[in-house]
Amino acid sequence: MNNVAIPILALGLLAGGFAVFSVIVASITGPKRYNRARVDAYECGIEPTPQPMGGGRFPVKYYLTAMLFIVFDIEIVFLYPWAVAFDQLGVFGLVEMVLFIATVLVVYAYIWRRGGLEWD
Repeated sequence: MNNVAIPILALGLLAGGFAVFSVIVASITGPKRYNRARVDAYECGIEPTPQPMGGGRFPVKYYLTAMLFIVFDIEIVFLYPWAVAFDQLGVFGLVEMVLFIATVLVVYAYIWRRGGLEWD
């Protein structure tokens, strides 16, 4: 086996072992009583509404919130490598990151003005 693969394999085994251990301990120590609230679908604190048989309309706000999370999460993912290689990138890296952050801030301001960050 390659010397690089050993730590990766060890980390995978450790993560898998922790996952299996967590599931087993939760099933042993968790409560065994089930009530109506526990088996109902959880919709972020909103009372679930009965849906028609053919599906029906689903609130778009859930999808918008997920997309906002993805946009701002991707911003953070791009900021980490830039921060690590800041000295090597020089002025080019600084200008590109300023343009990137300005673009994200424009999107943020647009969403804020349209009321996308308000929960009714």
